[in-house]
Amino acid sequence: MIRMLVAVAALSFLQDRPKVEQTGTPRRFLAADYQKKVLAIFGKDGKVEWQVPIRDIHDAWVLPNGNVLFQQGWTKVVEMTPEKKEVWSWDAAKANEGKKVEVHAFQRLADGLTMIAESGPARIIEVDKDGAIKKELKLPIEKPDPHRDTRNVRKLESGNYLVCHEALQKVREYDGAGKIVWEHDVKSAVYGAIRLKNGNTLISAGNGHRVFEVDPSGKTVWEIGKSDLPGIELAWMTQVARLPNGNTVMVNCHGRPTDPQIIEVTPGKKVVWSYRDFETLGGATAVAEVLDDPARTLR
Repeated sequence: MIRMLVAVAALSFLQDRPKVEQTGTPRRFLAADYQKKVLAIFGKDGKVEWQVPIRDIHDAWVLPNGNVLFQQGWTKVVEMTPEKKEVWSWDAAKANEGKKVEVHAFQRLADGLTMIAESGPARIIEVDKDGAIKKELKLPIEKPDPHRDTRNVRKLESGNYLVCHEALQKVREYDGAGKIVWEHDVKSAVYGAIRLKNGNTLISAGNGHRVFEVDPSGKTVWEIGKSDLPGIELAWMTQVARLPNGNTVMVNCHGRPTDPQIIEVTPGKKVVWSYRDFETLGGATAVAEVLDDPARTLR
């Protein structure tokens, strides 16, 4: 009887609670949910400013020119204007004909090239606007897996590459020749990692239910765990960013319908912004980017 009453109360709470809820200082942002099959830009009022249908997606960017760089399924990366005109694309399936391949990360570089991490072929490539491969880096993976070789990958200012290996449960930094120059054992299916200006690395630990920062020696200097935020439970932690104000934005995927998908916290672990949306978005929001000051946001 007690369990039944608790279940009824929980159901009533969910029914009464709005499907969309934003707390704290509003943000303008991009987000994508691969169950709802949508990529959208939201205004500070929470209203959708722009959206396109998508399939599978693990990365996306709003570029300085206002175009959006995102993926349509696991193999095609596209650049689209605000008017929804496709102006550039890369098809990893065609480039790796006969091989199983998935793309989980890409990045427009300062020189105009586009970095793409291809899982399965286990390589990082840099492609120009005409589709010519200008650089190729083979990743030393013993048993390549098109779905789990990598998650987010970022090219650093040094020219090295910071790679999240989901299956290996490691974050590795490779130099331009493919040599491992730094490595951290996350001990979970790691999704995101960025190199901070102080030399530390901010890591989003996937099914480890946490986001944490390590120094170059690998020592954890900051961490938020599954139950550290009052009233919020961290689920599968995907993308992570460090804002100019020092706050951390993290994406909480596959969580409870009562929990926000996007959370901003201070260094003192206080939630200052959160966004929960089970109307436009849903339980598979894996990608988000705060757009208030993207030029200075690390992600």
